[in-house]
Amino acid sequence: MRLVIARCSVDYAGRLTAHLPSAPRLILVKADGSVSIHADDRAYKPLNWMSPPCALKEGTGDEEGVWTVVNKAGEKLIITMEEILHDSSHELGVDPGLIKDGVEAHLQELLADRIETLGEGYTLIRREYMTAIGPVDILCRDAEGRTVAVEIKRRGEIDGVEQLTRYLELLNRDPHLAPVRGVFAAQEIKPQARVLATDRGIGCQVLDYDAMRGIEDDKLRLF
Repeated sequence: MRLVIARCSVDYAGRLTAHLPSAPRLILVKADGSVSIHADDRAYKPLNWMSPPCALKEGTGDEEGVWTVVNKAGEKLIITMEEILHDSSHELGVDPGLIKDGVEAHLQELLADRIETLGEGYTLIRREYMTAIGPVDILCRDAEGRTVAVEIKRRGEIDGVEQLTRYLELLNRDPHLAPVRGVFAAQEIKPQARVLATDRGIGCQVLDYDAMRGIEDDKLRLF
């Protein structure tokens, strides 16, 4: 990852146009090719960004100090550097991914054990089904034998829906699994997340953690 702190102005030219006037900003250039511009507020959300695949060209000569980022659609993010205050690169390596908190991990375990919570006739394929972009919490089949990918969160927000969407796009490329539909499962699902999930054809399932923990386990009963 490359971190640049610079006084700069930014222009975006694409489906819309946008301009950020000159100010000190943080510019992140990640290994995946993405470029994002941040101010010292707004938490994690950038002021502007270009998602991969895209290409960054640093100007030379008369164009020195001008960075042009172009994506596959031909949209441009033009960053005009006035003064660079910091410029460093760091090798972060492969990220191990998000480790779920105890509640999320236990929800996954409980749901895998009680997969019928999703509906009658559901069967488990496996927990933590690995993909090239990370593990799907639960992969299962519904009563009709169709593949279902389940993303589990303690609190269901838009980021979780986006994460499941990426998994579904990848899983549906596998002819042995496709078609794969998604279920977004959480103790609480925010209204915005539910709207986005519904718009993308993803089902929503509210999980009652206490009730799931309280289900009597009769698997080892002798009588």
